[in-house]
Amino acid sequence: MSTSATDHRRGVLRLHPEVLDALGLRGLDAVRVSGARATVALAATAPVRESTGVVLVDDITLTNAGAREGDQLVVTPEEVRTARSLTVSGSRLATASVTPETLRQALTGKVLLAGDTVSLLPQDLSGTPSVTTSRVRSTLSAAIGVTWTNELVTVSATDPPGAVTVHPATMVNWQRESPTATSTGTGREAPGTIPAATEREDSRTGRPEEGEAAADESPVPLPLSDLVAGRQAAKRLEEWLRLSFEQPELLARLGAPARLGVLLDGPPGAGKATLVRSVTAAVGAHLIELTGPGTGALEAATAAQRVREALRRARTAAAGDGGCVLLLTDVDGLLPATSPPPLSTVVLDELRAAAAVAGLAIVATSSDSRHVDPRLRDAELLDRELTVGLADTTTRTELLRILLRNTPLDPAVDLGELAERTPGFVAADLGALTREAAVQAALRHRAEPGDGAPGVRPEDFEQALSSVRPISMSSTDTLRTGEIGLDDVGDMSEVKQALHETVLWPLRYPDSFARLGIRPARGVLLHGPPGCGKTFLVRALAGTGRLNTVAVKGAELLDKWVGESERAVRDLFARAADAAPTLVFLDEIDALAPVRGQSSDSGVTDRVVAALLTELDGVEPMRDVVVIGATNRPELVDPALLRPGRLERSVGVPPPDAAARAEILRTAGANTPFAADVDLAALAESLEGYSAADCASLIREAALTALRESLHAAEVSAAQLDSARERVRPSLSPAQLAAFEAFR
Repeated sequence: MSTSATDHRRGVLRLHPEVLDALGLRGLDAVRVSGARATVALAATAPVRESTGVVLVDDITLTNAGAREGDQLVVTPEEVRTARSLTVSGSRLATASVTPETLRQALTGKVLLAGDTVSLLPQDLSGTPSVTTSRVRSTLSAAIGVTWTNELVTVSATDPPGAVTVHPATMVNWQRESPTATSTGTGREAPGTIPAATEREDSRTGRPEEGEAAADESPVPLPLSDLVAGRQAAKRLEEWLRLSFEQPELLARLGAPARLGVLLDGPPGAGKATLVRSVTAAVGAHLIELTGPGTGALEAATAAQRVREALRRARTAAAGDGGCVLLLTDVDGLLPATSPPPLSTVVLDELRAAAAVAGLAIVATSSDSRHVDPRLRDAELLDRELTVGLADTTTRTELLRILLRNTPLDPAVDLGELAERTPGFVAADLGALTREAAVQAALRHRAEPGDGAPGVRPEDFEQALSSVRPISMSSTDTLRTGEIGLDDVGDMSEVKQALHETVLWPLRYPDSFARLGIRPARGVLLHGPPGCGKTFLVRALAGTGRLNTVAVKGAELLDKWVGESERAVRDLFARAADAAPTLVFLDEIDALAPVRGQSSDSGVTDRVVAALLTELDGVEPMRDVVVIGATNRPELVDPALLRPGRLERSVGVPPPDAAARAEILRTAGANTPFAADVDLAALAESLEGYSAADCASLIREAALTALRESLHAAEVSAAQLDSARERVRPSLSPAQLAAFEAFR
C-alpha cells in the first residue's frame, strides 16, 4: 500500500523507474491493473529503494482491482480516450448536494473505468494545488461537510466505453437510481454481481434463451468429455447433483438429507470453476456465480449486500425446474482462515440459511483448502470435498490435443513430447502455452508471408516454452537449466549414476519400483569442496529430467519473526507439490539446517530444522518431489536430516582429476581461440588443486591478459595462460580435500 499522502485515494500506482521504462511509460500515463478484476490508474515513479517486482497502490485502486496487499497484479499500458459523457452514482447526500459541474471538476485529471469506485479528492499531484483545485475543495466541504474526503462515488457508465478521462467538455451526470448491477458496455461486471443473462440463461445449452439479448454473457460450458483433468471429480459431482435434484425422496428414505455442499480443491488454473459449469449444464440446473476475492475486497456492508442478492437469486432459481447451483469461486478470498473479518460471520449465516433450501446446492472452489475458514466445513454447509489433481503426462497430452484440435499443426509437432516438457502445467498453463505458440507462429508468418499456409511448428512451441511458466511457479525462483543435461557433465560417472538412480528412475520407472517394493528416496545430499560443480550438476539433472526446479539459498528461508521461517518452509514444499514433478534445491543447506542446540538465534534454526524434518518425513507423504541439499560443510548439517527417509543418499562431488580438468578447460574455452602452442591436456596435468571454477576462471583471465597486451588480439597463447596462472591460484587446500575424503 502506498503511504504517500499525495496518492491517497487518487487512483495512483507507483512503479520502479526501470519497470516504467520497460513498459514505455512516462510519468502519469494510464495503465490497466488486473487482479480479480480490471481497473485503470495513473502510473508514477516509485522510490528506487522499492523492488522492481513491487507495485505501490492506494486503497481505492486495490479495491477496484479486487486484490489485497501481497497479491499479484498484472500492469499493462492502457489507451485512454476523452469522455463525451459520464454517469456517476453516489450517496443520497452527495447526489443531492454536489452539482454536476463540481463533480466534473473533482473528477478532472483522473482515469476512469465503468464499475470503478473513485473518491472526490481533486487530482493535485503537482504538489501545489491550483486555484481551481482549492475552489473545488472548498465547494465540496461546504456541500457535504467535513467528511467529504471520505465520500466515494461509482462510475456507472461512460461514453465511449473503456478507459476515459474527464475534460472540460465532458457531460457528467448523477444517476438518480442505483442500478442492480454495474455492468456496462466495457464487457465486464462488478465483483460479486450476477451477469444480466444469468437468470434467463438456458442451463441445458449454456446460452441465453432465444429472443433475449445478454448484456454480459457467461462462459459457454464445456462438454463433460473435454474435462480431461478432472473426470473423476466431475463424475462424482454429477452423481451428487442428480441425486439431490432428481431423487431427493430416495435420499430421505435412506436417512440422508437432500442438501448438498461441496468444497472443490485443486491447484490454481486446474479448471475447477469450468468443471462446475460443465457439470451444472449437464444435469440441466441453473448456475449462479459469486467471486470470493472480488466480493471480499469490497466494503463490508456492500459485500454483505452482494452475497444476499446472489443468494436471493439462487433461491428463486432453485424454486424452478432443474434446481440451482451456487458457485463460490476462490472462497478463501471471502472466508479466509486467518484473521477472518466480521463479514465472515454474516456470510456463513446466510449460507447456512440457503443450504436448507430444497433444490439448492452450494459448491465452493479453493486453490488451497487450508486457507479456508474451517467453519465453512460445518456439517450444515460444505460437508463433502473433491479434489482436482495435477495432470500427469498422459492427461497433459490429451489436454493439448483438445486445445489444439482446431489449430493447423505442422506434422513435426509431437504432443506427447510437448507434454513431457511441461511438468506441473495445469489446464490454464497449457492454454497460455498454445496461445503463445500461436502468437509466435503468426509473427513468423507475417515476417515470411510466402512461407506456405500458416501453421504452428515445433520451433513456435520452443519459443513459447521459454516465456510461459506454470502458475504454481509464478512466485518462485527457479533454477535456469538452459539446454544442459547430465551428458554435458564430463567425468563424474559415479555421481551421475547416483543422481539418475535417486532422482530420475523413480519418476521414469514407477512401475518397476512398485514391482520390487522399493520406496523412492526423499532426497540427496551433495557435498564436496567449493567450486567443484554441485550447482551445475543440479542444473544438468533438472535439464535431463525436464523437472520444475525450485532453487533456495539456505539463508533465504530464515526470518526474524517468530513462525515466519517455518511458514516459509511449508509454503516452499506446498508450491513444489503443486508443480510436481519438482526438484527442490537447497543450496548451502548447512546455513538452513545446522546441528540443533548449538545456535544462539533464539531457536530459529532449530525450528526450521524441525519444519524440514516434518516436510521430508511427515504424516503427509511427498509425491514426485525430490530434495537435493548442497553444502561445502556436511559435518555442520543436522544428523537427523541425513537418516534414511530424508536426505538419505549422500553423494560426494570430488575435485576434478587431470582428465576432468582437461574436459573443463575445453568446455570453458569452447569460444576462445587458442594459439597452436597451447596444449590443454598438458596444462590440465599441471593444475593440481584447481577446482572446476578455478579452471574456468583461468581461461577467462588468460583471454583478458591477451586483451591487455592488444585490444586487437585474435587468440590466446600458452604464455598468456602461464601469466594467468600467476593471478588465478588453486582454491582447494589439502585440509579441504582431507575433510572431504574423511566425510565420504
